[in-house]
Amino acid sequence: MMAILAVWVIGLSLIGTALADDLPRIGYSEKVPVEDLVAKGYRWITVDGPYAGATEEEARKIASNRTDFVELQMVEEGRAYYLIPGMLVRVTHDDSANGMSEILLGGITRPLWTYTKYLTPRPIPDTYGVVETPETYGFIDPSDFGGAAIPDTAVTAKPQPHGTAPNLQAQ
Repeated sequence: MMAILAVWVIGLSLIGTALADDLPRIGYSEKVPVEDLVAKGYRWITVDGPYAGATEEEARKIASNRTDFVELQMVEEGRAYYLIPGMLVRVTHDDSANGMSEILLGGITRPLWTYTKYLTPRPIPDTYGVVETPETYGFIDPSDFGGAAIPDTAVTAKPQPHGTAPNLQAQ
C-alpha cells in the first residue's frame, strides 16, 4: 500500500514538471520569454467564435445574444470578428469594471473589444499546433520603428491601357 502511495505522489509531482516543460513541445520559441510578452500586453485567445467587436457594446451584444441571425448580421456588417484559440492579440486597454479589454489583432487596423475572460497570459497552440509570437504572427511593435520615415516621393505614372508600356517619366 505504501508503494502505491509513493508512486502516486511521484506521478503527481511529475505532472507539474511536464506542464512547465511543455512550451517547446507545443512550438513556443524560447528566444522570447513569456514574461516579456505578457508585460508588453500580449495574450492568447481561448475561445472560438465571433466574440470581438469594434466597440464594447458590439462585443457585449455578440457575446450575450448569440443567435445565428444576430451573428450573421453583425459579421456581414463588419461589427463582429471571429476569435480563434491560440491567436495572439495585444491588449491596449483594460476596462476591469466591465471585464472587457481593447485588443489589437495582426492584420486588422482598428482596435477591437472582447471579454477579458477570453484571454490568457499562458501561451497556447493555435489550430496548426504552433504558439504564435509577435514575430511569427506579423505584429509590429510601434516602439520598434525608432523614427523611421516613409519617403515622400510621389508616384506620377498614369494608368495605361492593357498591353502598353507604362510611362514612368516624371511629369
